[in-house]
Amino acid sequence: MSVQTLYQQKLTTPAEAIGQVRNGDFIVVPTGVGEPPALLHALSEERRRFRDVKVAQILALRKYAYLDPETVENVRHVAFFYGGATRPGGQAGWVDFLPNYFSEIPAMISRGQIPSDVVFTMASPMDEHGYFSLSLGPDYTMAAVAKARAIVLEVNPNVPFAYGNNHVHISQVAALVESNEPVLEVGLPQIGPVQEAIGKYVADLIDDGSTLQIGYGGIPDAVVMQLTHKHDLGIHTEMIGDGILTLLESGAVNNRRKNYLPGKMVATFALGSQKLYKFMDRNPMLEMHPVDYTNDPFLAGQNDNLVAINATLQIDLLGQCGSESLGAMPYSGTGGQADFVRAANRSKGGKAFIVLPSTAKNDTISRIVPTLNPGTHVTTSKNDINYVVTEYGVAQLRGKTAKQRAEALIGIAHPDFRGELTEAAKKQGVL
Repeated sequence: MSVQTLYQQKLTTPAEAIGQVRNGDFIVVPTGVGEPPALLHALSEERRRFRDVKVAQILALRKYAYLDPETVENVRHVAFFYGGATRPGGQAGWVDFLPNYFSEIPAMISRGQIPSDVVFTMASPMDEHGYFSLSLGPDYTMAAVAKARAIVLEVNPNVPFAYGNNHVHISQVAALVESNEPVLEVGLPQIGPVQEAIGKYVADLIDDGSTLQIGYGGIPDAVVMQLTHKHDLGIHTEMIGDGILTLLESGAVNNRRKNYLPGKMVATFALGSQKLYKFMDRNPMLEMHPVDYTNDPFLAGQNDNLVAINATLQIDLLGQCGSESLGAMPYSGTGGQADFVRAANRSKGGKAFIVLPSTAKNDTISRIVPTLNPGTHVTTSKNDINYVVTEYGVAQLRGKTAKQRAEALIGIAHPDFRGELTEAAKKQGVL
């Protein structure tokens, strides 16, 4: 039977496709823009007919109707990482949270620690050999594909066909639907003078020939904007976004000096503009792989001079980073921060940067604190931390004593808070 015949046999409507879901099922959905809107809208409309169905995802972007506290007994969201759509439910308690390292979600699925009954995902159009590309988010989705009873695709001509381990064959698919709306665009964050100052400190410490992992946010993008004059940079990251396109267009990125997959950019999910998605289509420079490949500290750390740039919300004087909660109140998740901090620490010549403005709430709260607020989720540990950067400078902590760390962090705190931080450190017996 031809692949085109199989395609036509499996083509259906979103309302019919969600018939693949059974009560009690665990539905796995890719990161961010890889989420399939037609399928999730159909599931939302029919949610009351189901019982105890879970939808699991990192960084849901759209506020679907199933995100409803009145129907959580029917369909409930399980967040691997909170975003704007799921954060209110997480903070109120009717969206579940599953702690994880991003790199380890595929193994948790493979071992059955995280179920995978059904996969809902966006996909590129099928090629002549019967393959679809899950280019926007192979992340943990490929592991879920290997375990799932039913794979349901939302095929969209605006989804790029990317190289790498992100392909599904028509013979694996239980049902598919077609849509043609543009892939959701996520713009670059706003960059202000504080972000620019932090970005300059980091950029000055990045050497030509480095390989970059760049997280999402105003400060990482401020770093990117100040790297356009560099040479022979490479990319090995979890997220590919428009900032990386800027470096490519400037000539700063060419991947030539990477010693692990030279000549190739590697990522596990995309988040950006239509220009980015078009760039990804059949581009031999780019490979999209599952997250246990891109974020594995051993594999990523094989890149010499690996630079990891990630943001935190709060850091204490010992170097513990709370990057995912406000006290006990959840805000985001661990994501790949710990993965890439450890990868950079393994890398020959590697540098892991944790970046943050020195204050919050119009300079009324210091983000550098004597101890983390009670209940804060520790994301990057004191044993992994290396460089910490605020708009007031750089503190290099790895290999330093508790006293040296406190002195260095107080030195990059907002001047208004340095006195009270010093007094607190003395009371703790650190200084």
